Amino acid sequence: MAVATKGITAKQLEALCGRWPGVTMDVKWGADLVFSVGTKMFAVMPMDGGHIAFKVPDDRFLELTDQPGIIAAPYLARARWVSVVEPERFSTHELSDHVRTAYGLIRAKLTKKHQAELGEWPLPEDNTK
Repeated sequence: MAVATKGITAKQLEALCGRWPGVTMDVKWGADLVFSVGTKMFAVMPMDGGHIAFKVPDDRFLELTDQPGIIAAPYLARARWVSVVEPERFSTHELSDHVRTAYGLIRAKLTKKHQAELGEWPLPEDNTK
């Protein structure tokens, strides 16, 4: 089975996020995979794929939404979420990096106690980039 080098599938997203401490995945709103840490969402993707939404740093929001294929996420834009409506325009690696950043942003908002319970971040194998 070939691995996509453009875009990201629900299966790839599940495998990526499943490695990180404290990540939970559930289905919300009928058909969306929601990835959370400490009950706070950091990424959402329909089960059948097609697009992905995630939290971005405040200072990158306008930059990212100016790119073709990325829009302000409906209902979540004021919280600085973007929706990649054309994920095939972006490499799997680039989208994975955005999701990893989203996880880090949300994790940083957890209490220090909860962060300590989750363990080390970034993971040692992630430092080799």
